[in-house]
Amino acid sequence: MPGPRRAPRALAATAALLLPLTACGADDGASPAEAKGDKGGKGFPYTVTNCGVKTTFEQAPERAVTMNQHVTEVMLALGLEDRMAGTAFLDDKILPEYRSAYDQIEVVADEYPSYEKLIATSPDFVYGGYPSAFEKGSGRERAALAKDGITTRLNVEGCTDGPVGVKELRKELREVARTFGVPERAEKLIAGQEKQLAATAERLKGAEKPAVFVFDSGDSSAFTAGGHGIGNDLITRAGGRNVFADLDKSFGDVSWEKVVERKPEIVVIYDYGGTPVAAKKKQLLNDPALKDVPAIKNKRFAVLPLSSAVLGPRVPDAVDELADQLHPDRAAK
Repeated sequence: MPGPRRAPRALAATAALLLPLTACGADDGASPAEAKGDKGGKGFPYTVTNCGVKTTFEQAPERAVTMNQHVTEVMLALGLEDRMAGTAFLDDKILPEYRSAYDQIEVVADEYPSYEKLIATSPDFVYGGYPSAFEKGSGRERAALAKDGITTRLNVEGCTDGPVGVKELRKELREVARTFGVPERAEKLIAGQEKQLAATAERLKGAEKPAVFVFDSGDSSAFTAGGHGIGNDLITRAGGRNVFADLDKSFGDVSWEKVVERKPEIVVIYDYGGTPVAAKKKQLLNDPALKDVPAIKNKRFAVLPLSSAVLGPRVPDAVDELADQLHPDRAAK
């Protein structure tokens, strides 16, 4: 059970200024201020520009609230559960290795909390996974929270202008760890991830790359993974070829005619929410317009939880999981 709420305390940031930027910072590193011996300890003040918002932290946040599962798991992967005052909005199950830590954190809301519920947790930092976490008109806009003295962060997949991949994952982990004064934790996590990704690449060397169509949802049209999200990079690293890699979005709607035209050999179904995987398969298999699509004709499906197909600590495991389904002959032993 979550512990009792504590009274508000001195907030961690001195400024959060909106800048007219079109993308998150240009490289993995965010520059710390050079002043030393400050109240925040070694490495503070720390200044970072995230998705157009520049913030200077005098000390690490102490009461973070995460909104969206993948950023909750970023915090837990970095061992920051003791800095979390609340969390919200799961797409599916928290990874087993994080469950014990997660169960100690207050669930503020099943989906996004109202402004009032959010403020009731006395946060000094709010971390969103998708831009909708800071939706205009919700009271949770980043500028509005800044006026209340609350610092914020948006996962870089939500604002990067162009394709997102492992480079952006490294950036996300490093900047979050740096914000909380534990940069060494990010480096340890990244080193393990790089080793795992290299091993997967080695076992897939020389494999043919089947054409892959991602089915997230949709009826009159298909909501699919485009070329700008981490989902596209997952498919590539898992030894596949995304048939909608030319869609310049992380996600987007495409016509079923286009799906037929591009002849995917495998359909990757994103598993989340109230529609089970079996129902999504049935929809695709029973659509007469799709009967000649190779993936449908041969009933070739792969499945990924949605929380594995967004920018978070699951990426290397998701690559492995998808690679095993696209290339069962090369599955990890």
